[in-house]
Amino acid sequence: MLSSPAFLPPSSTEDLAPGTLLRQRHQRLASVLYLDSGRVQLGVCDNGLMRHLLGTVQGPFWLDAADALLGLSAAVDMVAETPVRVRRLAVDEFLRGCAALPASAQALLKDMARTSRQQTELSVSRLVQDAEARCAQWLLQHAQPDPSGAMRVTLHQRKRLIAAQLGIAPETFSRVLRHLREHGLIAGTGKVLSLLQPRALQAVAGG
Repeated sequence: MLSSPAFLPPSSTEDLAPGTLLRQRHQRLASVLYLDSGRVQLGVCDNGLMRHLLGTVQGPFWLDAADALLGLSAAVDMVAETPVRVRRLAVDEFLRGCAALPASAQALLKDMARTSRQQTELSVSRLVQDAEARCAQWLLQHAQPDPSGAMRVTLHQRKRLIAAQLGIAPETFSRVLRHLREHGLIAGTGKVLSLLQPRALQAVAGG
């Protein structure tokens, strides 16, 4: 990420309250955000709340310069942790400023942007895997044999309460269960879930 306010106009600042969603993951960029002051959380949101935190950044800081340089959508959700002051610069204007730099500087910036993006995508992927691992572990811990000897889990609580125990959003819990069904690891859509492949589920849990 760049750390100096090059290419920024001297005006058009915005003051935003804590909790404001500055950028949504996979959002197509029309502008580049520069954080003048304040602190911003980077991670993955569920239902408007930051559920998986990758880290925080403090202004002054370019929030999504790497994405803009590579012509990609936003890699993470960005939420104001404190009152923040930001500036928005049109992507085209930002890229024109970068194009005015020496060729060697442009190559360096793009290399740094690629590295930053790859690291961010890997971190987001690990967050998703972590949610799957927690759900798989919970299913294994609550599994009981049925009369045929197969393993099953009875959901005695609402999914929202189970998700809270796992530290994830209800939508994430439902999404993970759907993913496990699609891969043939579990079956059932009501309160009783059958564990079709306990060994494979153990692998997902990290055991």
